[in-house]
Amino acid sequence: MGKIILKTGADLEAMRAACVVAAKVLADIIAYVKPGVTTNQVDNFAAGRIKFYGGRSAFLGYRKYPCHTCISVNEEVVHGLANERELRFGDIVSVDVGVVYKSFIGDNARTVAVGGCGVLAQQLMDVTERALKLGIAAAVASSTVV
Repeated sequence: MGKIILKTGADLEAMRAACVVAAKVLADIIAYVKPGVTTNQVDNFAAGRIKFYGGRSAFLGYRKYPCHTCISVNEEVVHGLANERELRFGDIVSVDVGVVYKSFIGDNARTVAVGGCGVLAQQLMDVTERALKLGIAAAVASSTVV
């Protein structure tokens, strides 16, 4: 078992900065996702945004992973590979972004409907987002900061 390394205040600030960059990249990607765009185009766009913000992909090359992001469409489970699949109206797309910035990694994901979706798909996304927020709130409420 590895030892636990306590982070300094400077480390925590650097971690926050990496997370901010990852969040900006993800927001840019989500705004880019639309019908007619391929998942390869989304991944290439993400690569450009990561570089624009001064980072590098945490995923590309990790254990030979070939993409900058993880993109999963509809029935695909997490960590999908970008390819020539063209996104269509109503597709449910999950994008996971990991960014190395100043030696720390920011990682976040989001699921969106491409252009809109049916009522049941939207309900599923709404319920899972509420569950995520409740889980985070419970974790934060029960944690202590040292």
